[in-house]
Amino acid sequence: MKINNPLVAAVVITVATALVIGYTHIFPEIAFVTIITYISTIVFLSLILALSAWIYRKHKSSVDAGDIAGISENLNTEMIIWTDDFSAVYMNRHMRELLGIQGNDFDYKAEIMKAFGIDSLEKENIQKIIDNTSHEARFTNANNSVTTIAWSTSLVKKKKNLSLYLSTGFNLTEIKKMRLNLASTNDLFNYSMSLAEIGILMSNDMVNYIASSETVRMLGLKSSNINIKNLRSLIHTNDRLQFDSAIKSAGTDDSNEVKSIELRIKSADGLYHWYSYRYKPMNHSGGKLPMFSGALINSSEEHEKDLIIERLAYIDDVTEIANRNKLTDVGQETYEQCRLLKCSYWIIVLDIDRFHIINDSYGYKNGNNILKSFANIICKFVTSGGLAARISGDNFALILRDYGDDDLPSRTAKAIQEEFSKLATGDFSSINLSCSAGYSKMPEDGNSFLEVFEHAEFALKSGGNENNTICGYESRMHDSIIGKTELEKELAVAIDNNELQLFYQPKIDLSTGKVMGVEALIRWIKPDGTIVRPDAFVPVAESSHLIGKISEFVLNEGCRQNRLWQKMGYPEIVMSINFTSTDFYQKDLKDKVFEALAKTGLDPKWLEVELTETLALSDIDYAVSQMNKLRELGVKLAMDDFGTGYSSLSYLQILPITLLKLDRSFIIDIEHDNIAYEIVSSVIRIAKSKKIETIAEGIENPAQEDILRKAGCDFGQGYLYGKPMPAEKIQEFFEENMKQTQNK
Repeated sequence: MKINNPLVAAVVITVATALVIGYTHIFPEIAFVTIITYISTIVFLSLILALSAWIYRKHKSSVDAGDIAGISENLNTEMIIWTDDFSAVYMNRHMRELLGIQGNDFDYKAEIMKAFGIDSLEKENIQKIIDNTSHEARFTNANNSVTTIAWSTSLVKKKKNLSLYLSTGFNLTEIKKMRLNLASTNDLFNYSMSLAEIGILMSNDMVNYIASSETVRMLGLKSSNINIKNLRSLIHTNDRLQFDSAIKSAGTDDSNEVKSIELRIKSADGLYHWYSYRYKPMNHSGGKLPMFSGALINSSEEHEKDLIIERLAYIDDVTEIANRNKLTDVGQETYEQCRLLKCSYWIIVLDIDRFHIINDSYGYKNGNNILKSFANIICKFVTSGGLAARISGDNFALILRDYGDDDLPSRTAKAIQEEFSKLATGDFSSINLSCSAGYSKMPEDGNSFLEVFEHAEFALKSGGNENNTICGYESRMHDSIIGKTELEKELAVAIDNNELQLFYQPKIDLSTGKVMGVEALIRWIKPDGTIVRPDAFVPVAESSHLIGKISEFVLNEGCRQNRLWQKMGYPEIVMSINFTSTDFYQKDLKDKVFEALAKTGLDPKWLEVELTETLALSDIDYAVSQMNKLRELGVKLAMDDFGTGYSSLSYLQILPITLLKLDRSFIIDIEHDNIAYEIVSSVIRIAKSKKIETIAEGIENPAQEDILRKAGCDFGQGYLYGKPMPAEKIQEFFEENMKQTQNK
């Protein structure tokens, strides 16, 4: 085959030119070095091609490697002339020095594999070298350093089954070093960030962000450019407020401190993962906004490890929702964000009404089920950035985002009340499930979250002891609640210092005029002699759970005093004591009464427990159960204030009472009010038919006494006979009464 010299030259020049253009395009900073190298290569190739053509013309029938070697030996570039069967391989001096070859006796095949960077002389490897216009090979040279050469291979001669190839090298070692030096800082940074799994976000205008390659990988971004709207959309809705706060503060924060927040961000796998976002604004010249830089570190594993600790510290065991600690932490963070972002939130405090009845009536297991159900209900109303928490036994709290709707807290509380009431089915069908609520607004209603939260509790307490109430905080409540709080503290001290005392009001048998009993009434006598009436401190005691101590004192002191009077020789009388709903619905009420009777030695028939109509009928089934337990002890039962509550005479057939007290509102004008007289007369007749005794309260004159006696009323109580008085005074009354009745 005849070799066309111009064609060979064109091929070689084309290859070299393509190589140079490629490298200068990729690395413009080293264009000068590349061009100089290119010119040298052209000169060398031209000479080599000329020599090859001359050899071909002179020796058409053979390959004389010696002649070729003599011409190319001293060229300052890498050169290999080789046949495809490797029967003849020539490497010029420059190439031999790189490989460390001494003399002409060397392993051709091993050295050519090393030079071309291949692991075998298989046909496919050889073909890649021939076909590739720039075959890049790396090998360790004689100085034990790495050399990189781009080989360009051309067919010089083909004869039958033997082909002669010329491979010229373009040494890239220095260029590679220059490239490495230029890129090392950025490569090292990216590599370090990748190893540490740290993503970077930077912005000059707080709107558009540049994401590092690691950030792109972690979050599965389509490019390194992302605007704040798209970035914010990846953040969990409950964490966006924190992010907004960080961006907002960056524009005004000149502290130059690194800050950190925890965010849940949707990642490349489509799931939310926890990231610790460390950010810092960096001021720069030009009057521009500060450069905002942040680092994202995947903290999901740490969050999983902290989950157990968090559950112990921040999760309620019974309901598995947040506890008071979590509420306080989240609440304060939200309060600070409200201040910064000029937004607002509601805090609603809820209390399950008469929850002690549920525990005492149905046991703690069922009580816990009610708590869990209530927690599930309030969680349905949590809004973005909000929280539901159990803060104490039967108290819960909600943090809700304010969207400008002032009716939101009351409407939410009503919806919770309605849904909660629907749970009164099955085992709980006999009780009335209800809850009360108080609410306040932050940051308007306080200087901290705890203060706003306290004001919501003020609003709850302002509803008094009524059920199903909803109250919003008003500033006027503060003084009232503070007064109650101070009174509560004083009352606690008074109980410990034995400042409580029983006063006794006599009850008279209308047929004989004799004292048949007394009603024990609690009084608080301060060290300075001031007497505090029960209507001033008992409601405070009920709301603070001090009522239990007070009731225990009344029960034990009443039994003790009555037994003492018997020992002193006074006539045996009935001691009447009052129980609140808190006391009456206790599961161990019977045990406490039995213990008091046993300790004092008082016969049960001389003790009477008074219950209000409203109290007795609020949970009729449980009330009857409690009454029957007391009746089993032999204790008498009286219904107080009859006619002011449910006013259903049919309940007289159900309740195991022994005495019915007619409310003073029917007695006060009984002389002139025929309707009041007819009501009283009818109730007395019905009670007698049920073998229930009756007593009228509020008798203030003989005319009222006479009318009631004639109507069949058994006993009377009121100022006509005597006001409540301490033990020593009523003992004088006993003695005077005995004298008067003995003379009749």
